[in-house]
Amino acid sequence: MRIPIFSQKIYPFLLSAYRWYLLTPERSLEAAYKAALQIQAIEDEHFNGNKIDLNSAIYSNSVMDYFESDLKRQLKTARMRLTEFRASRLFSNESHQRAIQKTGIEYPSPTLILDKLEFIDQVISKYNNLENEINSAVVVNKPQIVKVDPPTSQSSPQKIPNPNQEPNQKQRGKADTMGILPRSILSTIGRLQVELDPNAEQDVVKNFRQTQRRTIISIRFILLLIIVPLLTHQISKVLIVGPLINHFRGSETAQMFLNLEMEEEALVELQRFEERIKFENLISTPPRLSAAEIEIKMSDKANEIAEQFRRQSSNAIKNVFSDIFSVGAFIYLLVISKPSIMVLKDFFDHIVYGLSDSAKAFIIILFTDVFVGFHSPHGWEVILEGVSRHWGLPANRDFIFLFIATFPVILDTIFKYWIFRYLNRISPSAVATYRNMNE
Repeated sequence: MRIPIFSQKIYPFLLSAYRWYLLTPERSLEAAYKAALQIQAIEDEHFNGNKIDLNSAIYSNSVMDYFESDLKRQLKTARMRLTEFRASRLFSNESHQRAIQKTGIEYPSPTLILDKLEFIDQVISKYNNLENEINSAVVVNKPQIVKVDPPTSQSSPQKIPNPNQEPNQKQRGKADTMGILPRSILSTIGRLQVELDPNAEQDVVKNFRQTQRRTIISIRFILLLIIVPLLTHQISKVLIVGPLINHFRGSETAQMFLNLEMEEEALVELQRFEERIKFENLISTPPRLSAAEIEIKMSDKANEIAEQFRRQSSNAIKNVFSDIFSVGAFIYLLVISKPSIMVLKDFFDHIVYGLSDSAKAFIIILFTDVFVGFHSPHGWEVILEGVSRHWGLPANRDFIFLFIATFPVILDTIFKYWIFRYLNRISPSAVATYRNMNE
């Protein structure tokens, strides 16, 4: 009697789950259709039926940020639901069609499905290059790096050709490069023309919004690069790696020490505890502890130390696999965020170019002294020992000393080469300031 009763209870649940599975194409298409309708509603209500222009100066910055986030959310929903619709249609066959008819599900007609798909494609096709448009809009006023070779006493300075010039403009005479008026006067006239332009205010507001959007994207991407790996490490450690390690490593049969250093640390801690008990027993007033009571306390402390190092060993093994998940999440974030990386690079370029020569020299000296300076070996030693303890590995002194003897030297060579080849061309005054401060 138990089997039929159980079947009667479980059958409605299985039937509802099967109906939900059969309705997956219709449900996915309807969700994508509603997302496309939301995008069209924003276009009709706020942009006169035209495409949503994220660089428009009609609305305030907060309103445009709201439109941008809503547009991204609706596009993501529409595309994901379309992918789900196509995937579910691949597994649809005649048996599914018969099951739909038997269960009484009213599936939409092919004409209605085609009309919805056509409408969805018309709406989202306008924003196929949305990320590229946003990132190309925020990358504005990027400083141009001009490579200037220092003149020698044998030859005069050569003019570096611009690859964007037309072929007939590459060879220009001295009369073409020199004007009648000084360049400072011409630049002042050009600035006055820009300031007197009636559209100058809109251009300033647009450029400010683009710069602000670039800053927001850069800061958000930096926070993602920090938060996502940390969250991935903690979540994978608690939900995936931790239960698996605890399952395969029993509480009693688990290895207590992963290396000799942990064993020596445990023995030193137990020895100090024993010496402290004996010392307190000698200086205490009667009645004193007997040898059996001291042995019991020693046994309890040994069990406590054993449990502590067993957890520490398990935690080190969990850190290894959790770090693999974190590195995978970090690499995946870099792969899918190439436009954001371009914006971040432009953001740092603006910050670097906005610094004074003394500030650049100060940052260079600070960086080199920390990582390749006289006191840097102590810092590298602490970092390597911390990494070894984090993964439960023994701190190999030979490897640490070899790393300290080679890696900072290689890093210092690369840094000097970068100063010679790159910084010396884009900012010779910063290099001169760096050399004067470093002497």
